[in-house]
Amino acid sequence: MNQLEIIKEGFSLKEILSVTLILFSVIDIVGNIPIVISMKKKGKKIESSKATIVAGLLMISFLFAGESILHLVGVDVGSFAIAGAIVIFIIGLEMILDITIMKEPQSASSSSSVVPVAFPLIAGAGTLTTILSLKAEFVQFNILIGIILNLVIVYVLLRSSNYIQSKLGDGGTNVLRKIFGIILLAIAIKLFKSNWIL
Repeated sequence: MNQLEIIKEGFSLKEILSVTLILFSVIDIVGNIPIVISMKKKGKKIESSKATIVAGLLMISFLFAGESILHLVGVDVGSFAIAGAIVIFIIGLEMILDITIMKEPQSASSSSSVVPVAFPLIAGAGTLTTILSLKAEFVQFNILIGIILNLVIVYVLLRSSNYIQSKLGDGGTNVLRKIFGIILLAIAIKLFKSNWIL
């Protein structure tokens, strides 16, 4: 069986949609738009294309090399998936309760394209953990397509951040964050149940 046949056999529109929704919820680019707007107002320079490319490289690298890194430290994907489920659960709680549990480093640089936009806002610990956790549930090719689709969405939303904020307002953004937070809690519970072995 050649590479093309393997890809065709593993291709699943349902999986791609699931992965895309999960990653979109974890990345929470809509919820992060107020942060991006705030940085712009403070004079921070944000290059949408640079931020998207750097985040994409981090996410795709972790998709293909993350498992090898785990083997080096003696951790299996199932255990990492459970750890990932806990991280996703915490992110969901943060979004619903509007609290900060996981602290992110602050950047003093005038350019914010890489830090903190590409990392950790887009491709942060939660996103990278989720990508590896998804490998326990979904075909790698479908995860890759889900990552690429999210990168396209991220790029478009970063470019349109001022417009989106003006249309949604703070209330609309907060409602979306809470909806995606609930979705993340459900995903975390499913991942935990699927990988927990008594």
